Amino acid sequence: MTDAFRWPLRVYYEDTDAGGIVFYANYLKFFERARTEWLRAAGVGQQMLAEQEGRIFVVKSTAIDYHAPAKLDDRLEITVEVSKLGRASVAFTQQAWCLSSKAGSETTPRLLCSGDIRVGCVDAHSLRPAPLPAHVLQRLTDHAADTLTPRQQRPSTTKP
Repeated sequence: MTDAFRWPLRVYYEDTDAGGIVFYANYLKFFERARTEWLRAAGVGQQMLAEQEGRIFVVKSTAIDYHAPAKLDDRLEITVEVSKLGRASVAFTQQAWCLSSKAGSETTPRLLCSGDIRVGCVDAHSLRPAPLPAHVLQRLTDHAADTLTPRQQRPSTTKP
């Protein structure tokens, strides 16, 4: 069995609301950062894709479920799994896990948020759907093979 791609994250004051809880929309930002790092790990830089290939990714749809709150200073891990890879789109399953709470006290990993995000590839100028360049699709295919895992996989318990 393979592992999901994992991206460590710390909750900062700017991520929270007045009650000290992560504002719900910030999970989308966390997921975006992790997807960007997944692409980078696959050898695909989004700026390079736009400048050299004339292609960009846009989010087509999201479905998010919130399970538990994260708080200031929590140490999180965001996972990225590819659930479907097409010629011009990628469907991701992502999760946010809390690995430790309040200044580093260890805890059993706790699922905070899960989501399915679909991104499409579009022409950078017309913003019309466009296929991924063949060499980019191959990189994503190769990298996705390393991150195709069953849903609800728990994150690693090692510190990032």
